[in-house]
Formats: sequence, C-alpha cells, structure tokens
Amino acid sequence: MKTIGFLGAYDKLDLLLYTAKILTLSGKKVLLVDSTTTQKTRYIVPAIRPTKSYVTEFEGFDVAVGFKDLEEIQAYQGTELKYDIALLDIDSAEAVKHYDITKNDKNCFVTGFDLYSLKRGMELLATLPEANDIIKILFSVNMTKEENEYLDYLASMHNVKWNKTILNFPIEIADYSVTLENQYLSRIKMRKVSNHYKVSLEYFMEIVFGEDINSGMIKKFIKKLEGKA
Repeated sequence: MKTIGFLGAYDKLDLLLYTAKILTLSGKKVLLVDSTTTQKTRYIVPAIRPTKSYVTEFEGFDVAVGFKDLEEIQAYQGTELKYDIALLDIDSAEAVKHYDITKNDKNCFVTGFDLYSLKRGMELLATLPEANDIIKILFSVNMTKEENEYLDYLASMHNVKWNKTILNFPIEIADYSVTLENQYLSRIKMRKVSNHYKVSLEYFMEIVFGEDINSGMIKKFIKKLEGKA
C-alpha cells in the first residue's frame, strides 16, 4: 500500500476528496485518513453510525476518522489493510509521529498564505524528523513569486528540503460554491469548477500519482466528474 502524506493546517479536504474519487475511478482501492485535530470529514462525509473512530465508505472509497495510526485502523477492520493508496491528512506533530511520515512514498506540504495556515504550518515543519523532498501545494488568490519566496524564508528556519516542483491552486469563489453544493448533496462532482482549478488538479495528479494513473485517464475522469463523459 502506498501512503501519501498531506501536511499542514490549511483545509485540504476538497483536494483530498477529488483526488480519492479520481483514483477510485481509475480502479484503485483508496483509503482517506483524517488525522487532523478538527476532523472535518466527520461533519462533511456522511456516516450511518459515527463513533469516536470509524471507517465509512463514500463515493467508492473508504474514509477513516479518529484513529491514532494505521495500526488502529487495521485493528478496527480486523484484517490487513488491503488498499492500493492511503491519503493521510496530517496537521499536528502528534500525527506526524504516529503515522511516521518518513515511511510515506511521498509527502506534500499544503498551505494558503493566511497567517494561521503559515504559522501552524511552520510549527509542523519544525517537528519533522526528516524533511526531504517535500512537494509544495500552494493555495492563493494572487499566485505571486513573492508569496513563494516568503514561504521559503519562513521554512529556512527549519530543516526542510523542497521538491523542485511547486503546485499552485487558485482560490476562487466559484470553486467554493461547488464545495457547498457537494456538501449539501453528499457527492463529489466538478461541474462549474473553474478551469484553473481543473488544470491545477490534473497537473497535481500527474506529479504525485503519475506512476498509478496516466494523464489521459486523469483528463477523462475529470470530465466524468464534470458530467461530460
């Protein structure tokens, strides 16, 4: 099972839901793990009988909420974890330790440029035992060179080595409207998602999951989520 870490205090849930859905459409068995302090999936992803910790199926993939580590999820299911890919949403030093991100196949640092996301993100980076080849995923309204340089300046105080690839996602009102509609209807669709976001998502999938799914299939599945295929 491949494990991909998504580190940072920024809200990554939309990105992870789209990612899990596209991987599922490609035939992969996917587990999305919410190990964050807010446990937003508890409120967004429907579950019949939510308890302190549980695994529920949503849109063809599994979502795990409230577990300390992968071993707890395995104990809950009573069998070896039989997933192709696990997406780990991590926003605390405790989760970094328990999920042992040094063993992940890849790690991404996800942030916006509000002070909360930046400062909490830096606190997380400061606790990383090994911070090598981390992929930047940046959410921004302006997408300026100065924003990335400011992030590099803050991170220079910690032992972080970035991957050479930087992935940029736009922050647009239209995309937020799609998020709300998906939440109310308990589904994952991309109709009316901005072209910029879709292009960014496609590039992100190619960079992070290119070994598991080819670019042509990514385009096809995004169109399917738009209702065009």
